[in-house]
Parts: sequence; C-alpha cells; structure tokens
Amino acid sequence: MADTEQTEEPKIKIHIENVSKVFGRHPERAIDMIRQGKTKDEILSESKLAVGVADASFDIYEGETVVVMGLSGSGKSTLLRCVNRLIEPTAGKVLVDDIDVTSLTHDELRELRRKKFGMVFQSFALFPHMTVYENVEFGLDVQNVDPAERREKSETALQQVGLGGWGDYLPKNLSGGMKQRVGLARALAVDPDILLMDEAFSALDPLIRTDMQDELLALESRVKKTIMFITHDLDEALKMGDRIVLMKDGGVVQIGTAEEILSTPATEYVARFVENVDITKVLTAQDVMKRPSPVAFVKDGPRLALRKMKEAGLSGIFVVRANHELVGHVTADRASEAAKHGDKWIEHITKADEVSSVPLDYPVRQVFNLVAGNPVAVVDEDNILKGVIVRGSVLAALSEGGEHEVTEGAEANV
Repeated sequence: MADTEQTEEPKIKIHIENVSKVFGRHPERAIDMIRQGKTKDEILSESKLAVGVADASFDIYEGETVVVMGLSGSGKSTLLRCVNRLIEPTAGKVLVDDIDVTSLTHDELRELRRKKFGMVFQSFALFPHMTVYENVEFGLDVQNVDPAERREKSETALQQVGLGGWGDYLPKNLSGGMKQRVGLARALAVDPDILLMDEAFSALDPLIRTDMQDELLALESRVKKTIMFITHDLDEALKMGDRIVLMKDGGVVQIGTAEEILSTPATEYVARFVENVDITKVLTAQDVMKRPSPVAFVKDGPRLALRKMKEAGLSGIFVVRANHELVGHVTADRASEAAKHGDKWIEHITKADEVSSVPLDYPVRQVFNLVAGNPVAVVDEDNILKGVIVRGSVLAALSEGGEHEVTEGAEANV
C-alpha cells in the first residue's frame, strides 16, 4: 500500500474564545445583552455601559501574522490588550500555548508576559534620556539579564532591524522610522514567541511606513514570530496579514485571507469596506495560474513534443523532469527542425533562458509585463512547475474578481 502523506495540523498559538470587554460599573450586566445580539448603541442606551469588545472568538496559528482591523471604535486595540491582560476581559478566555491567561495570578501573568510577548506601540514609547542600547535592553534589564548578555542581545536585535551602529545615540537623534525600529528591536531583544503590534506604523510618513512594512515582512520571513497586528488601514492589512480579522462595533464580522474577504464579503458592511480596493494588490500568481498541461518530459523526443503541441493547439511547450522540475521551453519550430535532423532528445533543444518563472506568491500586478509574450511558469521553492500564467488568465481573473476556471490546453500553454 502506498504511503499517504500526512499533513501536520498548524499549532494554535493564541486561542480567543467569546472575549468581551465592557466599560462601566457592574459591566457583567451587559454580557447577556451581548449574547442576545443587542448592538453596542442599544447596550449603551439601555445600561449606560460601553462595549469595547463583544463576544470575539478566533485562533491565531504559530508563525502566522493575523491583522485585526476596523475603524476607530471597532474594538481592535482593546482586544489586543485583552490578549496579554493589559486590559482585563469582562468575559471569555484567552489561551496562549494552552495556558489560560485570564486565570493567571499577577506574578504568573508578569512571568508569561516576559517570556511570551513583545509589544510595539504606535507612539514608539522610548525613554528619551536612555540611549538606543538602553531602550532596547530595558526588558532584559527587568529580567535581570547579565549586562554583557544584554548588550549582545540588543546588538543582535538592532542588526535585525537595520540599526547596527546606532546603539549609543539618544532617541532625539533618530527619525520617526528609526525610533519605530528601536521599538521593534526592544520587542525582539527578549526573543518573544508573540509580537503584539498596536497601530505600530500609523504615526509614520507614508514612505517610511511602506519601508517599515517591508522590513517587518522580511524580518518575519527570517525569525518566524507569531504576530497580532492592529491597523485601521485596509491596504496595510492586505499587505501584512496572512489572515485578516475585520471588526465593527466590538464584534468580529469576518475572518479570512485578503482574497476571501475581497471576493466573498460576509456582510454589506464588509462589501462597502473593501469596494474600492485594487484587486491586483491581493491576487498572486497562484490565484490566476492555469494547470500546466500538456508538458514535455526530458525523455521525450521532438516528434512526441510536436504531437502534444499539435493536439493541444500550442506553438510551444514547457519541458520538465519526471518530478515536474522545470527545465525550459521548446517552440514548435525548433522541435520540427530537430525532428528533421534526427535528434532523439528534446532536452538538447530546450532553452532555459526563454522561460520567465515566478514563485506562487508573486504579486499579479508585477506579472503583466512578463506575460506580454510567452507564458510565465509558476514554480514552488524546489522549481517544480505548478502552473502557467497567460495574459488572458490574468485579465479574466481580474474581471471576475479573482474567481476563474482552471482549464487545460491552448489557453494554459500558448
């Protein structure tokens, strides 16, 4: 019996279950009202209690970046602070690595924060009288880490965020973007499992903000932290999040990938929220590729390759190894010429430099120029051919909001 490949389930790092936060005297009075489906405004009118978070539930997986977004007053920052109990939830529970955060004593909570969490604020929150080194080392100092080890870890964190050599400067000598990098380095220095980022880039100028987003994405690909990222900016959410949690009036209205939220909004509110988004910012090569069929194998001869092309109505064909590793491309003219000269191996006439290839997560907006001529190959990290992009499939996917049929033949391998 053939072995079946086992796909390991992703580990749940943060479990948020029916979390509510109500502000005011005797806040528990509002919990039943929330469960009855009453709105934030109705509860305020009837009880004079303000709902910050209303019965929020979702999981964040290890190594995942989840962006929680919504307009001002939606409850996103309040929810983030409930996760590490900077704000005490009124109801519900939060589990971090199966530890119930809501049941911990003060000392246990402080220890969990030290080991598990790093937090980055919108306001930078740097100590102006401390050097960059001292700011980055603050959490390590609180943990009574040896001074030499503190300096080593702070230097490593500063290198990670591109601020090597700035350790002896004061915050007043830094730009806004550099100050935010120091805040990020301070969070990274304690080597937390989880980064909590509350509107971390909102105070930055647009160009610096874009640079910081790129820095964080690059950093995440290296250090693989679990990140809960708060923003009110949809473009930032689409760029940063593996998944997006969209909130309104304290409640969660939709959870999904950027494409899921754009293509299948759960409510009219979500539809209005995303209606003006440029779909090309979200779609990737994987979303618009077609199945690579037919293909020629390196063991094939030029006559067999010509037959495959003729049956599918193609003027060229991709050449792969037995495991579908991409080798190159062969045109019908070149295969025909080789057949006339008695060449028995298509590999001899395969051109690797004729192929444009992109990874599965390559942005569609950057594919347009590549698909002007020959089709573009979509490959995984091992250069295995997973799909083919032609200009028509890109345009069709965009016109249909990202939904398209996977077809074979000429459209897939022109």
